[in-house]
Amino acid sequence: MKYVLVTGGVVSGLGKGVTASSVGVVLKACGLRVTSIKIDPYLNRDAGTMSPFEHGEVFVLDDGGEVDLDLGNYERFLDVTLTKDNNITTGKIYQSVLEKERRGDYLGKTVQVVPHVTDAIKNWIESVSVIPVDGKEGPADVCVIELGGTVGDIESMPFIEALRQLLFSVGQDNFCLIHVSLIPVLGVVGEQKTKPTQHSVRELRALGLTPHLLACRSAQPLLETTKEKLSQFCHVPVGNILNIHDVPNIWHVPLLLRNQNAHNSILKQLNLSKATPPDLQEWTKRAEIFDSLTNSVRIAMVGKYVGLTDSYLSVVKALLHACIACSLKPSVDWIAASDLEDDSAVLTPEAHATAWKTLRNAACVLVPGGFGDRGVKGMILAAKYARENNVPYLGICLGMQISVIEFARSVLGMERANSEEFDTQTPDRVVMFMPEGSTTHMGSTMRLGSRRTLFQTPDCITAKLYHNSEYVDERHRHRYEVNPHMVGVLEEGGLKFVGKDESGQRMEILELPSHPFYVGVQFHPEFKSRPGRPSALFLGFILAAIGQLEAYLSQHQNGS
Repeated sequence: MKYVLVTGGVVSGLGKGVTASSVGVVLKACGLRVTSIKIDPYLNRDAGTMSPFEHGEVFVLDDGGEVDLDLGNYERFLDVTLTKDNNITTGKIYQSVLEKERRGDYLGKTVQVVPHVTDAIKNWIESVSVIPVDGKEGPADVCVIELGGTVGDIESMPFIEALRQLLFSVGQDNFCLIHVSLIPVLGVVGEQKTKPTQHSVRELRALGLTPHLLACRSAQPLLETTKEKLSQFCHVPVGNILNIHDVPNIWHVPLLLRNQNAHNSILKQLNLSKATPPDLQEWTKRAEIFDSLTNSVRIAMVGKYVGLTDSYLSVVKALLHACIACSLKPSVDWIAASDLEDDSAVLTPEAHATAWKTLRNAACVLVPGGFGDRGVKGMILAAKYARENNVPYLGICLGMQISVIEFARSVLGMERANSEEFDTQTPDRVVMFMPEGSTTHMGSTMRLGSRRTLFQTPDCITAKLYHNSEYVDERHRHRYEVNPHMVGVLEEGGLKFVGKDESGQRMEILELPSHPFYVGVQFHPEFKSRPGRPSALFLGFILAAIGQLEAYLSQHQNGS
Protein backbone atom coordinates (compact mmCIF):
# COMPACT_ATOMS: atom_id res chain seq x y z
CA MET A 1 0.00 0.00 0.00
CA LYS A 2 1.19 3.48 -0.92
CA TYR A 3 0.22 6.34 1.42
CA VAL A 4 -0.23 10.05 0.67
CA LEU A 5 -0.54 12.08 3.87
CA VAL A 6 -2.04 15.58 3.75
CA THR A 7 -1.34 17.79 6.79
CA GLY A 8 -2.13 21.45 7.42
CA GLY A 9 -0.28 24.33 8.97
CA VAL A 10 -0.63 27.98 10.06
CA VAL A 11 -4.46 28.07 10.27
CA SER A 12 -7.34 25.63 10.06
CA GLY A 13 -9.94 25.76 7.29
CA LEU A 14 -7.35 26.08 4.51
CA GLY A 15 -9.00 23.45 2.31
CA LYS A 16 -7.05 20.33 3.28
CA GLY A 17 -10.15 18.25 2.48
CA VAL A 18 -10.48 19.65 -1.03
CA THR A 19 -6.71 19.30 -1.55
CA ALA A 20 -6.76 15.66 -0.39
CA SER A 21 -9.81 14.94 -2.57
CA SER A 22 -8.19 16.64 -5.57
CA VAL A 23 -4.95 14.67 -5.13
CA GLY A 24 -7.13 11.55 -5.16
CA VAL A 25 -8.89 12.70 -8.36
CA VAL A 26 -5.57 13.28 -10.16
CA LEU A 27 -4.16 9.89 -9.05
CA LYS A 28 -7.42 8.17 -10.07
CA ALA A 29 -7.15 9.91 -13.47
CA CYS A 30 -3.69 8.31 -13.76
CA GLY A 31 -5.40 4.90 -13.70
CA LEU A 32 -4.79 4.16 -10.01
CA ARG A 33 -7.35 2.94 -7.49
CA VAL A 34 -7.65 5.35 -4.57
CA THR A 35 -9.14 5.16 -1.08
CA SER A 36 -9.29 7.83 1.65
CA ILE A 37 -9.00 8.14 5.42
CA LYS A 38 -9.84 11.24 7.46
CA ILE A 39 -8.25 11.61 10.90
CA ASP A 40 -10.12 13.91 13.30
CA PRO A 41 -8.14 14.45 16.51
CA TYR A 42 -11.16 15.45 18.60
CA LEU A 43 -12.30 13.24 21.49
CA ASN A 44 -15.83 12.68 20.19
CA ARG A 45 -16.28 9.13 18.91
CA ASP A 46 -17.89 10.49 15.77
CA ALA A 47 -19.46 13.68 14.42
CA GLY A 48 -23.01 12.53 15.28
CA THR A 49 -23.54 14.60 18.44
CA MET A 50 -21.80 17.77 17.24
CA SER A 51 -23.70 20.95 16.46
CA PRO A 52 -23.60 21.95 12.78
CA PHE A 53 -22.39 25.38 13.97
CA GLU A 54 -19.44 23.64 15.61
CA HIS A 55 -18.25 21.43 12.80
CA GLY A 56 -20.46 21.84 9.74
CA GLU A 57 -22.86 19.15 8.59
CA VAL A 58 -22.76 15.54 9.74
CA PHE A 59 -22.24 13.39 6.65
CA VAL A 60 -23.95 9.98 6.71
CA LEU A 61 -22.47 6.90 5.03
CA ASP A 62 -24.18 3.77 3.65
CA ASP A 63 -23.19 1.79 6.75
CA GLY A 64 -24.75 4.40 9.06
CA GLY A 65 -21.49 6.09 10.01
CA GLU A 66 -21.94 9.72 11.12
CA VAL A 67 -18.72 11.33 9.93
CA ASP A 68 -16.90 14.56 9.14
CA LEU A 69 -18.10 16.47 6.07
CA ASP A 70 -14.69 15.93 4.40
CA LEU A 71 -15.71 12.32 3.77
CA GLY A 72 -18.56 13.75 1.73
CA ASN A 73 -15.97 15.59 -0.35
CA TYR A 74 -14.05 12.33 -0.87
CA GLU A 75 -17.19 10.44 -1.92
CA ARG A 76 -18.26 13.17 -4.35
CA PHE A 77 -14.80 13.78 -5.87
CA LEU A 78 -13.65 10.14 -6.08
CA ASP A 79 -17.09 8.54 -6.60
CA VAL A 80 -16.46 5.94 -3.88
CA THR A 81 -18.54 4.52 -1.01
CA LEU A 82 -16.63 4.85 2.26
CA THR A 83 -17.22 3.14 5.62
CA LYS A 84 -17.38 4.62 9.11
CA ASP A 85 -13.91 3.19 9.78
CA ASN A 86 -12.52 5.56 7.12
CA ASN A 87 -13.03 8.30 9.73
CA ILE A 88 -10.59 7.89 12.62
CA THR A 89 -11.10 9.97 15.77
CA THR A 90 -9.22 10.17 19.06
CA GLY A 91 -12.43 8.94 20.71
CA LYS A 92 -12.51 5.77 18.60
CA ILE A 93 -8.81 5.07 19.17
CA TYR A 94 -8.94 5.56 22.95
CA GLN A 95 -12.12 3.50 23.19
CA SER A 96 -10.50 0.59 21.33
CA VAL A 97 -7.36 0.82 23.52
CA LEU A 98 -9.39 0.93 26.75
CA GLU A 99 -11.54 -2.02 25.64
CA LYS A 100 -8.35 -4.01 25.01
CA GLU A 101 -7.01 -2.99 28.41
CA ARG A 102 -10.23 -4.13 30.13
CA ARG A 103 -10.04 -7.48 28.32
CA GLY A 104 -6.46 -7.96 29.50
CA ASP A 105 -5.03 -7.95 25.98
CA TYR A 106 -1.98 -5.96 27.13
CA LEU A 107 -1.01 -8.71 29.61
CA GLY A 108 -0.53 -6.45 32.61
CA LYS A 109 1.59 -3.85 30.81
CA THR A 110 1.33 -0.16 31.66
CA VAL A 111 -0.84 1.21 28.84
CA GLN A 112 0.79 4.29 27.30
CA VAL A 113 0.36 6.67 24.38
CA VAL A 114 3.56 5.18 22.88
CA PRO A 115 3.43 2.35 21.92
CA HIS A 116 -0.18 1.33 22.64
CA VAL A 117 -2.16 4.29 21.27
CA THR A 118 0.22 4.82 18.34
CA ASP A 119 0.10 1.09 17.49
CA ALA A 120 -3.72 1.23 17.53
CA ILE A 121 -3.63 4.17 15.09
CA LYS A 122 -1.15 2.42 12.76
CA ASN A 123 -3.12 -0.85 12.82
CA TRP A 124 -6.37 1.02 12.12
CA ILE A 125 -4.85 2.85 9.13
CA GLU A 126 -3.30 -0.32 7.71
CA SER A 127 -6.48 -2.39 8.07
CA VAL A 128 -8.88 0.27 6.70
CA SER A 129 -6.64 1.22 3.77
CA VAL A 130 -7.07 -2.25 2.20
CA ILE A 131 -10.90 -2.19 2.29
CA PRO A 132 -12.12 -1.71 -1.32
CA VAL A 133 -14.38 1.35 -1.64
CA ASP A 134 -14.85 1.57 -5.42
CA GLY A 135 -16.94 -1.58 -5.95
CA LYS A 136 -13.98 -3.60 -7.26
CA GLU A 137 -12.19 -6.58 -5.74
CA GLY A 138 -8.95 -6.22 -3.80
CA PRO A 139 -7.25 -3.25 -2.11
CA ALA A 140 -6.62 0.16 -3.68
CA ASP A 141 -3.21 1.27 -4.97
CA VAL A 142 -3.02 4.49 -2.95
CA CYS A 143 -4.56 5.61 0.34
CA VAL A 144 -4.89 9.37 0.82
CA ILE A 145 -4.87 10.26 4.54
CA GLU A 146 -5.96 13.70 5.71
CA LEU A 147 -4.88 14.71 9.20
CA GLY A 148 -7.42 17.20 10.57
CA GLY A 149 -6.46 20.25 12.58
CA THR A 150 -3.18 22.11 12.41
CA VAL A 151 0.34 20.81 12.99
CA GLY A 152 1.33 21.64 16.56
CA ASP A 153 -2.12 21.01 18.08
CA ILE A 154 -1.81 19.00 21.30
CA GLU A 155 -4.59 16.56 20.34
CA SER A 156 -2.96 15.57 17.04
CA MET A 157 0.44 14.65 18.57
CA PRO A 158 -0.25 10.89 18.94
CA PHE A 159 -1.37 10.77 15.29
CA ILE A 160 1.77 12.58 14.06
CA GLU A 161 3.93 10.13 16.02
CA ALA A 162 1.95 7.15 14.66
CA LEU A 163 2.31 8.47 11.10
CA ARG A 164 6.06 8.96 11.63
CA GLN A 165 6.28 5.32 12.73
CA LEU A 166 4.16 4.29 9.74
CA LEU A 167 6.58 6.08 7.40
CA PHE A 168 9.47 4.26 9.07
CA SER A 169 7.81 0.84 8.77
CA VAL A 170 6.54 1.12 5.15
CA GLY A 171 9.63 2.93 3.83
CA GLN A 172 10.19 6.21 1.98
CA ASP A 173 9.08 4.73 -1.38
CA ASN A 174 5.60 4.07 -0.02
CA PHE A 175 4.94 7.38 1.73
CA CYS A 176 4.40 10.90 0.39
CA LEU A 177 3.73 13.86 2.66
CA ILE A 178 1.95 16.95 1.32
CA HIS A 179 1.81 19.89 3.69
CA VAL A 180 -0.92 22.49 3.03
CA SER A 181 0.01 25.93 4.27
CA LEU A 182 -0.99 29.57 3.95
CA ILE A 183 0.96 32.27 2.15
CA PRO A 184 -0.64 35.50 3.40
CA VAL A 185 -0.25 38.91 1.82
CA LEU A 186 -0.13 41.89 4.15
CA GLY A 187 -2.37 44.64 2.81
CA VAL A 188 0.02 47.52 3.36
CA VAL A 189 3.14 45.91 1.89
CA GLY A 190 1.49 43.63 -0.69
CA GLU A 191 4.30 41.09 -0.27
CA GLN A 192 3.71 37.31 -0.16
CA LYS A 193 4.91 36.20 3.27
CA THR A 194 6.61 32.80 3.64
CA LYS A 195 7.50 32.98 7.36
CA PRO A 196 4.28 31.27 8.66
CA THR A 197 4.93 28.33 6.32
CA GLN A 198 8.60 28.17 7.34
CA HIS A 199 7.60 27.89 11.01
CA SER A 200 4.92 25.32 10.22
CA VAL A 201 7.37 23.11 8.29
CA ARG A 202 9.97 23.49 11.04
CA GLU A 203 7.38 22.29 13.57
CA LEU A 204 6.56 19.29 11.38
CA ARG A 205 10.23 18.40 10.91
CA ALA A 206 10.84 18.64 14.65
CA LEU A 207 8.15 15.96 15.03
CA GLY A 208 9.99 13.66 12.63
CA LEU A 209 8.11 14.30 9.36
CA THR A 210 9.56 16.16 6.39
CA PRO A 211 7.17 17.28 3.62
CA HIS A 212 7.87 16.02 0.11
CA LEU A 213 5.48 18.58 -1.41
CA LEU A 214 4.15 21.92 -0.22
CA ALA A 215 0.62 22.94 -1.26
CA CYS A 216 0.50 26.68 -0.75
CA ARG A 217 -2.86 28.40 -0.40
CA SER A 218 -2.98 32.00 -1.53
CA ALA A 219 -5.38 34.50 -3.05
CA GLN A 220 -3.17 35.14 -6.09
CA PRO A 221 -0.68 32.85 -7.90
CA LEU A 222 2.70 32.51 -6.16
CA LEU A 223 5.64 34.50 -7.49
CA GLU A 224 8.73 32.53 -8.53
CA THR A 225 10.78 34.39 -5.92
CA THR A 226 8.32 33.21 -3.23
CA LYS A 227 8.67 29.60 -4.41
CA GLU A 228 12.46 29.83 -4.38
CA LYS A 229 12.45 31.25 -0.86
CA LEU A 230 10.11 28.46 0.34
CA SER A 231 12.31 25.86 -1.31
CA GLN A 232 15.44 27.22 0.35
CA PHE A 233 13.98 27.41 3.88
CA CYS A 234 11.69 24.37 3.82
CA HIS A 235 13.99 21.90 2.02
CA VAL A 236 11.42 21.16 -0.69
CA PRO A 237 12.42 21.27 -4.40
CA VAL A 238 10.89 24.20 -6.33
CA GLY A 239 9.14 21.72 -8.63
CA ASN A 240 7.37 20.23 -5.59
CA ILE A 241 5.95 23.53 -4.40
CA LEU A 242 2.34 23.59 -5.58
CA ASN A 243 0.26 26.72 -5.59
CA ILE A 244 -3.45 26.30 -4.87
CA HIS A 245 -4.61 29.84 -5.37
CA ASP A 246 -8.25 30.93 -5.30
CA VAL A 247 -10.24 29.57 -8.26
CA PRO A 248 -13.79 30.25 -9.55
CA ASN A 249 -14.99 26.83 -8.34
CA ILE A 250 -13.39 23.90 -6.50
CA TRP A 251 -13.60 21.64 -9.56
CA HIS A 252 -10.60 23.59 -10.86
CA VAL A 253 -8.36 22.35 -8.02
CA PRO A 254 -7.56 18.91 -9.56
CA LEU A 255 -6.79 20.72 -12.84
CA LEU A 256 -4.55 23.16 -10.97
CA LEU A 257 -2.61 20.21 -9.50
CA ARG A 258 -2.38 18.47 -12.88
CA ASN A 259 -1.14 21.65 -14.58
CA GLN A 260 1.66 21.91 -12.00
CA ASN A 261 2.60 18.23 -12.55
CA ALA A 262 1.74 17.33 -8.96
CA HIS A 263 1.02 13.77 -10.12
CA ASN A 264 4.57 13.37 -11.45
CA SER A 265 6.08 14.49 -8.13
CA ILE A 266 3.77 12.16 -6.14
CA LEU A 267 4.27 9.17 -8.46
CA LYS A 268 8.05 9.68 -8.39
CA GLN A 269 8.06 9.81 -4.58
CA LEU A 270 5.88 6.68 -4.39
CA ASN A 271 7.90 4.89 -7.09
CA LEU A 272 4.69 4.13 -9.05
CA SER A 273 5.67 3.34 -12.60
CA LYS A 274 2.41 1.72 -13.73
CA ALA A 275 0.46 5.01 -13.76
CA THR A 276 -0.62 6.64 -17.02
CA PRO A 277 -0.84 10.38 -17.86
CA PRO A 278 -3.92 11.84 -16.10
CA ASP A 279 -7.14 11.84 -18.12
CA LEU A 280 -9.20 14.71 -16.75
CA GLN A 281 -11.27 15.56 -19.84
CA GLU A 282 -14.62 15.08 -18.12
CA TRP A 283 -13.44 17.03 -15.08
CA THR A 284 -12.16 19.89 -17.29
CA LYS A 285 -15.43 20.03 -19.20
CA ARG A 286 -17.43 20.14 -15.95
CA ALA A 287 -15.34 23.00 -14.49
CA GLU A 288 -15.56 25.01 -17.71
CA ILE A 289 -19.32 24.50 -18.05
CA PHE A 290 -19.78 25.77 -14.50
CA ASP A 291 -17.73 28.89 -15.26
CA SER A 292 -19.67 29.64 -18.45
CA LEU A 293 -23.17 29.47 -16.96
CA THR A 294 -25.06 32.76 -16.88
CA ASN A 295 -28.71 31.89 -16.17
CA SER A 296 -29.61 31.10 -12.58
CA VAL A 297 -32.54 29.76 -10.57
CA ARG A 298 -33.49 31.22 -7.17
CA ILE A 299 -33.85 28.61 -4.45
CA ALA A 300 -35.20 29.54 -1.02
CA MET A 301 -33.43 27.45 1.63
CA VAL A 302 -35.45 27.72 4.83
CA GLY A 303 -33.47 26.26 7.72
CA LYS A 304 -32.14 26.60 11.26
CA TYR A 305 -28.39 26.74 10.66
CA VAL A 306 -28.26 29.25 7.79
CA GLY A 307 -25.52 31.28 9.52
CA LEU A 308 -22.98 28.64 8.48
CA THR A 309 -23.38 27.30 4.94
CA ASP A 310 -21.25 24.23 5.77
CA SER A 311 -24.20 23.09 7.92
CA TYR A 312 -25.98 22.16 4.69
CA LEU A 313 -22.93 21.44 2.53
CA SER A 314 -24.27 18.27 0.87
CA VAL A 315 -27.63 19.93 0.12
CA VAL A 316 -25.80 22.86 -1.52
CA LYS A 317 -23.65 20.44 -3.55
CA ALA A 318 -26.71 18.41 -4.61
CA LEU A 319 -28.42 21.62 -5.77
CA LEU A 320 -25.27 22.53 -7.69
CA HIS A 321 -25.13 19.11 -9.41
CA ALA A 322 -28.82 19.35 -10.38
CA CYS A 323 -28.55 22.95 -11.60
CA ILE A 324 -25.53 22.23 -13.77
CA ALA A 325 -27.41 19.29 -15.35
CA CYS A 326 -30.05 21.91 -16.29
CA SER A 327 -27.38 24.42 -17.50
CA LEU A 328 -28.14 26.76 -14.62
CA LYS A 329 -26.23 28.37 -11.78
CA PRO A 330 -27.81 27.86 -8.35
CA SER A 331 -28.71 31.07 -6.56
CA VAL A 332 -29.42 29.95 -3.00
CA ASP A 333 -31.30 32.46 -0.86
CA TRP A 334 -30.72 31.57 2.78
CA ILE A 335 -33.71 32.25 5.03
CA ALA A 336 -33.52 31.78 8.80
CA ALA A 337 -36.81 29.98 9.52
CA SER A 338 -37.37 31.99 12.71
CA ASP A 339 -37.41 35.23 10.64
CA LEU A 340 -40.62 34.07 8.92
CA GLU A 341 -42.49 33.63 12.20
CA ASP A 342 -45.13 36.07 13.47
CA ASP A 343 -43.06 36.84 16.58
CA SER A 344 -40.29 38.10 14.31
CA ALA A 345 -42.66 40.70 12.80
CA VAL A 346 -42.77 42.36 16.23
CA LEU A 347 -39.22 41.78 17.46
CA THR A 348 -37.24 42.17 14.20
CA PRO A 349 -39.64 43.65 11.61
CA GLU A 350 -36.93 44.34 9.02
CA ALA A 351 -35.61 40.74 9.09
CA HIS A 352 -39.21 39.49 8.92
CA ALA A 353 -40.03 41.61 5.88
CA THR A 354 -36.79 40.66 4.12
CA ALA A 355 -37.34 36.94 4.77
CA TRP A 356 -40.84 37.00 3.31
CA LYS A 357 -39.74 39.06 0.31
CA THR A 358 -36.94 36.56 -0.36
CA LEU A 359 -39.35 33.62 -0.05
CA ARG A 360 -41.85 35.16 -2.47
CA ASN A 361 -39.12 35.93 -5.03
CA ALA A 362 -37.84 32.33 -5.08
CA ALA A 363 -38.69 29.85 -7.82
CA CYS A 364 -38.76 26.93 -5.36
CA VAL A 365 -38.60 26.23 -1.62
CA LEU A 366 -36.39 23.69 0.15
CA VAL A 367 -36.68 22.81 3.85
CA PRO A 368 -33.68 20.64 4.86
CA GLY A 369 -33.16 18.41 7.90
CA GLY A 370 -32.60 19.60 11.45
CA PHE A 371 -33.26 18.83 15.11
CA GLY A 372 -35.11 20.71 17.87
CA ASP A 373 -38.06 23.08 17.77
CA ARG A 374 -36.34 26.40 16.96
CA GLY A 375 -37.63 27.80 13.67
CA VAL A 376 -40.31 25.12 13.21
CA LYS A 377 -43.15 27.66 13.01
CA GLY A 378 -41.31 29.48 10.22
CA MET A 379 -40.74 26.25 8.30
CA ILE A 380 -44.46 25.44 8.58
CA LEU A 381 -45.28 28.88 7.14
CA ALA A 382 -42.82 28.30 4.27
CA ALA A 383 -44.40 24.89 3.50
CA LYS A 384 -47.87 26.45 3.59
CA TYR A 385 -46.78 29.25 1.24
CA ALA A 386 -45.33 26.72 -1.24
CA ARG A 387 -48.42 24.47 -1.06
CA GLU A 388 -50.97 27.23 -1.50
CA ASN A 389 -49.09 29.04 -4.27
CA ASN A 390 -48.07 26.00 -6.32
CA VAL A 391 -44.38 26.75 -5.73
CA PRO A 392 -42.17 23.60 -6.05
CA TYR A 393 -41.37 22.31 -2.56
CA LEU A 394 -38.84 19.73 -1.41
CA GLY A 395 -38.84 18.75 2.26
CA ILE A 396 -35.97 16.58 3.47
CA CYS A 397 -36.25 14.65 6.76
CA LEU A 398 -37.57 17.37 9.11
CA GLY A 399 -38.80 19.17 5.97
CA MET A 400 -41.07 16.21 5.19
CA GLN A 401 -42.41 16.13 8.76
CA ILE A 402 -43.05 19.90 8.54
CA SER A 403 -45.18 19.41 5.41
CA VAL A 404 -47.25 16.73 7.20
CA ILE A 405 -47.80 18.97 10.27
CA GLU A 406 -48.76 21.92 8.04
CA PHE A 407 -51.17 19.81 5.98
CA ALA A 408 -52.83 18.36 9.09
CA ARG A 409 -53.31 21.83 10.57
CA SER A 410 -54.31 23.83 7.50
CA VAL A 411 -56.23 21.27 5.43
CA LEU A 412 -57.54 18.76 7.97
CA GLY A 413 -58.28 21.31 10.68
CA MET A 414 -56.15 19.66 13.38
CA GLU A 415 -55.06 22.90 15.01
CA ARG A 416 -52.67 21.27 17.49
CA ALA A 417 -51.23 18.69 15.08
CA ASN A 418 -47.55 18.37 15.83
CA SER A 419 -44.53 16.14 16.18
CA GLU A 420 -43.87 14.37 19.44
CA GLU A 421 -40.41 15.97 19.24
CA PHE A 422 -41.87 19.47 19.67
CA ASP A 423 -44.99 18.77 21.78
CA THR A 424 -45.25 15.58 23.81
CA GLN A 425 -48.85 16.44 24.81
CA THR A 426 -50.26 17.02 21.32
CA PRO A 427 -53.67 15.36 20.78
CA ASP A 428 -52.92 14.91 17.04
CA ARG A 429 -49.51 13.25 16.97
CA VAL A 430 -48.87 13.18 13.21
CA VAL A 431 -45.13 12.64 13.75
CA MET A 432 -43.95 10.25 16.43
CA PHE A 433 -40.76 8.95 18.01
CA MET A 434 -39.52 5.91 16.10
CA PRO A 435 -39.46 2.70 18.11
CA GLU A 436 -35.90 1.55 17.36
CA GLY A 437 -34.18 4.61 18.86
CA SER A 438 -33.30 5.75 22.37
CA THR A 439 -34.65 8.97 23.92
CA THR A 440 -31.85 9.28 26.43
CA HIS A 441 -28.67 8.61 24.42
CA MET A 442 -27.85 11.04 21.63
CA GLY A 443 -25.10 9.19 19.74
CA SER A 444 -25.90 6.45 17.19
CA THR A 445 -29.52 6.09 18.38
CA MET A 446 -31.13 7.11 15.13
CA ARG A 447 -32.28 5.25 12.07
CA LEU A 448 -29.02 5.56 10.24
CA GLY A 449 -27.51 4.58 6.91
CA SER A 450 -28.78 3.15 3.67
CA ARG A 451 -32.33 1.74 3.82
CA ARG A 452 -34.67 0.57 1.08
CA THR A 453 -37.80 2.48 0.09
CA LEU A 454 -40.46 0.69 -1.98
CA PHE A 455 -42.60 2.76 -4.34
CA GLN A 456 -46.31 2.11 -3.73
CA THR A 457 -47.31 3.15 -7.24
CA PRO A 458 -45.40 3.76 -10.49
CA ASP A 459 -47.75 6.66 -11.20
CA CYS A 460 -46.00 9.29 -9.07
CA ILE A 461 -43.38 11.95 -9.76
CA THR A 462 -40.65 10.41 -7.59
CA ALA A 463 -40.94 6.90 -9.10
CA LYS A 464 -40.65 8.43 -12.57
CA LEU A 465 -37.65 10.52 -11.51
CA TYR A 466 -35.96 7.34 -10.26
CA HIS A 467 -36.49 5.89 -13.77
CA ASN A 468 -39.52 3.77 -12.84
CA SER A 469 -37.53 1.67 -10.41
CA GLU A 470 -39.58 -0.40 -7.95
CA TYR A 471 -37.39 0.71 -5.05
CA VAL A 472 -34.59 3.06 -4.12
CA ASP A 473 -31.80 2.80 -1.51
CA GLU A 474 -31.09 6.12 0.21
CA ARG A 475 -29.37 7.21 3.43
CA HIS A 476 -31.28 8.09 6.61
CA ARG A 477 -30.57 10.04 9.79
CA HIS A 478 -33.59 10.65 12.00
CA ARG A 479 -35.43 9.69 15.19
CA TYR A 480 -38.99 10.75 14.38
CA GLU A 481 -41.34 9.57 11.63
CA VAL A 482 -44.86 10.05 10.31
CA ASN A 483 -47.32 8.29 12.64
CA PRO A 484 -48.55 5.23 10.68
CA HIS A 485 -51.94 5.45 12.47
CA MET A 486 -52.52 8.90 10.95
CA VAL A 487 -51.68 7.93 7.37
CA GLY A 488 -55.25 6.97 6.46
CA VAL A 489 -56.65 10.35 7.55
CA LEU A 490 -53.86 12.26 5.78
CA GLU A 491 -54.34 10.32 2.55
CA GLU A 492 -58.10 10.87 2.64
CA GLY A 493 -57.33 14.59 2.81
CA GLY A 494 -55.27 14.39 -0.40
CA LEU A 495 -51.68 13.76 0.74
CA LYS A 496 -50.23 10.56 -0.77
CA PHE A 497 -47.45 8.44 0.77
CA VAL A 498 -45.97 6.99 -2.40
CA GLY A 499 -42.85 5.46 -0.79
CA LYS A 500 -42.72 3.21 2.27
CA ASP A 501 -40.15 0.94 3.89
CA GLU A 502 -40.27 -2.84 3.48
CA SER A 503 -42.55 -3.23 6.52
CA GLY A 504 -45.02 -0.71 5.12
CA GLN A 505 -45.07 1.05 8.51
CA ARG A 506 -42.51 3.78 7.86
CA MET A 507 -43.48 6.58 5.49
CA GLU A 508 -40.54 7.48 3.27
CA ILE A 509 -41.92 9.69 0.44
CA LEU A 510 -44.99 11.91 0.27
CA GLU A 511 -46.47 13.79 -2.65
CA LEU A 512 -49.43 16.11 -3.14
CA PRO A 513 -50.91 15.04 -6.49
CA SER A 514 -52.84 18.32 -6.91
CA HIS A 515 -49.55 20.29 -6.81
CA PRO A 516 -46.93 20.53 -9.61
CA PHE A 517 -44.09 19.42 -7.26
CA TYR A 518 -44.75 19.04 -3.56
CA VAL A 519 -42.46 16.27 -2.32
CA GLY A 520 -41.28 15.26 1.13
CA VAL A 521 -38.73 12.52 1.81
CA GLN A 522 -37.72 11.02 5.15
CA PHE A 523 -34.27 10.11 3.79
CA HIS A 524 -31.39 12.37 2.71
CA PRO A 525 -30.97 12.17 -1.09
CA GLU A 526 -28.19 14.79 -1.00
CA PHE A 527 -25.65 12.34 0.42
CA LYS A 528 -25.53 10.25 -2.78
CA SER A 529 -25.55 13.10 -5.29
CA ARG A 530 -22.41 13.24 -7.47
CA PRO A 531 -20.96 15.69 -10.01
CA GLY A 532 -22.27 14.53 -13.38
CA ARG A 533 -24.80 12.23 -11.66
CA PRO A 534 -27.21 14.44 -9.71
CA SER A 535 -29.76 13.12 -7.21
CA ALA A 536 -33.02 12.32 -9.01
CA LEU A 537 -35.10 14.30 -6.50
CA PHE A 538 -32.94 17.42 -6.67
CA LEU A 539 -32.99 17.25 -10.47
CA GLY A 540 -36.80 16.99 -10.44
CA PHE A 541 -36.99 19.88 -7.96
CA ILE A 542 -34.92 22.20 -10.18
CA LEU A 543 -36.76 21.09 -13.35
CA ALA A 544 -40.06 21.90 -11.63
CA ALA A 545 -38.71 25.33 -10.64
CA ILE A 546 -37.99 26.19 -14.28
CA GLY A 547 -41.18 24.58 -15.63
CA GLN A 548 -39.46 21.73 -17.47
CA LEU A 549 -40.38 18.76 -15.26
CA GLU A 550 -43.32 17.49 -17.32
CA ALA A 551 -41.31 17.62 -20.56
CA TYR A 552 -38.41 15.78 -18.89
CA LEU A 553 -40.67 13.05 -17.46
CA SER A 554 -42.57 12.48 -20.71
CA GLN A 555 -39.29 12.35 -22.62
CA HIS A 556 -37.92 9.71 -20.23
CA GLN A 557 -41.20 7.78 -20.13
CA ASN A 558 -40.80 7.35 -23.88
CA GLY A 559 -37.43 5.75 -23.23
CA SER A 560 -35.35 8.45 -24.89
